[in-house]
Amino acid sequence: MGAITAISMAAGSGILLFACFPPVNLPVLAWLALVPLFVSITGKRARYGFLLSLICGIFFFLGIFNWILEIPGYVWIHHTMLALYLGSYIGLFGLIFAFISQRQGVAPALFSAPFVWVALEYARSNFSFLALPWGLLAHSQYQYPTLIQMASVTGAYGVSFLIIMINSGIAVLVLHCTYRMQNRKSNFVRPISRQGRSAVVLTAVILLSLTLFYGHMAASKPIVGDEIRLSLIQGNIEQSKKWDRRYADVIMGTYAKLTGKAAKDRPALIVWPETAVPGFIDQNTKLYKEVNHIAVEARSCLLLGSSQYRKFMNKRSGRKYFNSAFLIHSDRGTAKKQQYDKIRLLPFGEYLPFKRAIPWSYIKVPYLGGFTPGKKFTIFELPSSCFGVTICWENIFPDLFRQFVKHGARFMINITNEAWFGKTAAPYQFVSMSVFRAVENRVFVVRCANTGVSCFIDPYGRIVSRVMDKNGSDIFVQGVLTGSVIPLKSNTFYTRYGDWLAWVCTGFSVVFILVALFKGFKGSGFRGSEVEG
Repeated sequence: MGAITAISMAAGSGILLFACFPPVNLPVLAWLALVPLFVSITGKRARYGFLLSLICGIFFFLGIFNWILEIPGYVWIHHTMLALYLGSYIGLFGLIFAFISQRQGVAPALFSAPFVWVALEYARSNFSFLALPWGLLAHSQYQYPTLIQMASVTGAYGVSFLIIMINSGIAVLVLHCTYRMQNRKSNFVRPISRQGRSAVVLTAVILLSLTLFYGHMAASKPIVGDEIRLSLIQGNIEQSKKWDRRYADVIMGTYAKLTGKAAKDRPALIVWPETAVPGFIDQNTKLYKEVNHIAVEARSCLLLGSSQYRKFMNKRSGRKYFNSAFLIHSDRGTAKKQQYDKIRLLPFGEYLPFKRAIPWSYIKVPYLGGFTPGKKFTIFELPSSCFGVTICWENIFPDLFRQFVKHGARFMINITNEAWFGKTAAPYQFVSMSVFRAVENRVFVVRCANTGVSCFIDPYGRIVSRVMDKNGSDIFVQGVLTGSVIPLKSNTFYTRYGDWLAWVCTGFSVVFILVALFKGFKGSGFRGSEVEG
């Protein structure tokens, strides 16, 4: 295989991966997107496997994160650095895959691929301040409830594992057919043993069958319990106006009007988005009284987001600033509140990581931040139930999310402001991850976003309803959505044990590498393919 062909195949896999996710949103491609990459790196030397896979990763992440350029202060140099960093995980996958392929053969490399892929997905999802569990292969399947029910046991990583296994099964057949079609004289492909082909293909088929069977059985169970009515307020406040004091009265008037409309449905709880009010209600007495008055008039509890100042803003003060959620309980004209302070802050938006040790100014990263992380997993209490709240991107971290559920939350609410990203795919990518949080913990997840997507997600990951205008648009529209949730006590395997599968895959990956290093499986029928590099 020539270099141009190999590079084209690797880049093609990256483009296919990007197409699996919003905005293109063709999830079926995920099941074969990596086949070109697998074929191109099979039998290559490890360094070529790394470079080809890095190309794949760069194309993928440049595409899926194209919305990041909408954020103030971020330019192409930052976008390129992000793609290089995240792409290096796929590059490392290719290095390991090529190494195993050269030392042991194609079948062992393809069989080990899902273990290595999941281990690296987990690594980039949890690596210090660079942790970013975004664009996991599993997230591409959020619209297929039957396929993703296994997440209640394995987390999203189980779905990623299955997708890679299917890609491996297809790749082994493609390589075998290529060998047969070239009259067994190919300098590119050498034979794969029948045992090797069978092991990879049968494993893929069995896992897919079990997944579909379990998914059908799980998703067919009814959701029973007492319902609680909630109303979501999607204010659609322009980002340029949110922190402009000249528009403070207009903003509060908008939320008061929409809350009055929602109150007609007599919900137990009305929800406003992240940083909905133009100020921090703990320090602004006038604003606090106004919010209390709205809650009392609506005769409903009111959940809202409030912050001392906006994200992506310089703050050099030594004071502590929080991005918080407040629950206002109104009863007979009086009010009391509960507060949750955001625990997982946004790097470069709410704080500058290791600002004394890393010279961020050399790569033109502006001095941003000043927020203080919260420390407590607050469980908000309603008369009939209790729930947890995640703020903005906290919803993408499965381990943080499940801690609220373990602490007693019977349903979860995510308040967020995605106006920063404009009319891009970012809100829909956020939704795809929220779907998995619902399935993993078998709880209702409610999203309330300033500009959308605001929606109700049931415990099986089905998006039940969302705020939409008469034209079917669900972002950058104003509206009210009333729906019901059923408080549930989660007892899923994932809620209890978290990312156990990722650790298992990490352990097996180490074993595969060590065995390949010492040229294990010698004489095994499982070893049966070599490809010229």
